[in-house]
Amino acid sequence: MTKTDIVILAAGKGTRMQSALPKVLHKLAGKPLLGHVLDAAAALGDCHNIVVTGHGGDAVRALYASSNVTLVEQTQQLGTGHAVLTALPHLREDASVVILYGDVPLITTATLTKMLSAVSSNSLGLLTVTLGNPHGYGRIVRAADGQIESIVEQKDASPEQQKLCEVNTGVMALTTEQLARWLPMIGNSNAQGEYYLTDIIALARRDGCRVTSVQPSSASEVEGVNNRQQLAALERAYQRQLAEQLMASGTTLADPARFDQRGTLSAGTDNFIDVNCVFEGDVTIGSGVTVGPNCLIINSTLGDNVTVNANTVIEQATIGDRAVLGPFARLRPGTQLGSDTKVGNFVETKKAIVGPGSKINHLSYVGDAELGANVNIGAGTITCNYDGVNKFKTEIGDNSFVGSNSTLIAPLSIGVDGFIAAGSTVNSEVPAGHLAVARSKQRNISGWKRPTKK
Repeated sequence: MTKTDIVILAAGKGTRMQSALPKVLHKLAGKPLLGHVLDAAAALGDCHNIVVTGHGGDAVRALYASSNVTLVEQTQQLGTGHAVLTALPHLREDASVVILYGDVPLITTATLTKMLSAVSSNSLGLLTVTLGNPHGYGRIVRAADGQIESIVEQKDASPEQQKLCEVNTGVMALTTEQLARWLPMIGNSNAQGEYYLTDIIALARRDGCRVTSVQPSSASEVEGVNNRQQLAALERAYQRQLAEQLMASGTTLADPARFDQRGTLSAGTDNFIDVNCVFEGDVTIGSGVTVGPNCLIINSTLGDNVTVNANTVIEQATIGDRAVLGPFARLRPGTQLGSDTKVGNFVETKKAIVGPGSKINHLSYVGDAELGANVNIGAGTITCNYDGVNKFKTEIGDNSFVGSNSTLIAPLSIGVDGFIAAGSTVNSEVPAGHLAVARSKQRNISGWKRPTKK
């Protein structure tokens, strides 16, 4: 099996980003640009990844030092040819090499596979694309027989060459032996005074090596990020791709332009997602799920026929079938809702296990708690789980009823069929079937005078 080495150039300063953060660490769909490129490479299988760093290299190394990546520093930014020359000592002798860019995030594994298929001892692969407006890109110069002869950068191109619309993406695939032969021959006699990797094409043709052009499936695959406007445009293009995939699998989006997926989203069929919803991390939703507008769902699992009403936040939670959430609910990490549960408006839960059929309808906080089946939590109820140092648990048995405006001071256990009178502050066990009343006795004072303005 042919060895595959991936070289990712990530040394650029990214001046136009106007940022202290290295350009390749700016995020698209919640992931650094460089991370997208590494993911595409990783999907090839067993490959050796080499990332060439430069400006902001410490931040890049800090983020990727523990991953399966060889990090190489380009101390002087002298062009793409020089950057690859920096990586050359780390390439395996008998490998096929693909050269990628850390600020071109949407390259696909399918395109990389096509690139590798073009590599042999007497051929290399070059990724090109035809653009309506090629300004700024190196032009592909072809001979009379249609073969690629060379690449001319925009600043070095003649007026006739600037009219060419087929452009170089910078992505190429060739062997380590070919790189070792041609890289030392590259000069810097150009407008920028840099060593252009693209000069390899002319050297390859001089040596009789065939240059095979490969086209990406879409132009967005090869679009780079040089400023925040381009980053935003690429974000929307990528989100549109994700939205199309989701709709094709059986989910309706109220407006695909107002949908954001920042991670993986697995969905069943016959779901509906309203506008301005954001899905982060690993999210799984069943079938028949309705998600209202302006919801945020992070690293969570939703069962079948769940209803998530507007402005609800769900994080690291598991939601059972037919649960109804929100509007304006917040489910914090560790929340586990059983089937047919309800967590209503302005309710917050954290590390709460809620049994089937139980309801926390509104204006409550339930944290570090375990509720049985068919429990009712009245409005304004809170579990006091924190004493300033430690967290304690509240346990509420099946079929219990907690009246409105109750304060449950943990550690606390309420037995099956327990009943808490409204307005109670409870700090000791309530046995099964008992009514707990823990509030001061009402006094009515006759002859009381209302205050008046002075």
